[in-house]
Amino acid sequence: MPATPLVDLQFIDARARVIDVASFLDRMDRHGQSSDYRVEALKKALLEVLKDEQGRARRVLELLSDHSPEPIPAATIQGAFGAPRPAQG
Repeated sequence: MPATPLVDLQFIDARARVIDVASFLDRMDRHGQSSDYRVEALKKALLEVLKDEQGRARRVLELLSDHSPEPIPAATIQGAFGAPRPAQG
């Protein structure tokens, strides 16, 4: 598909998502939660988005995925954290 029609089809959606992320980061700043490990992981992922290299989606997914080889012994919540937890130690 030529670039212009693709931009025409998807730009507004991408624009809205970027504004959503910016709004989220503003809220985290206002509430003093910018240092949460998930917010930090999201910021690192955004740096990958800005690179002019193919494979951004894969790299972002890898940054926001848990790569621990062993399952946890028991779930303490129903859901996911969305970013790997910092190493305990």
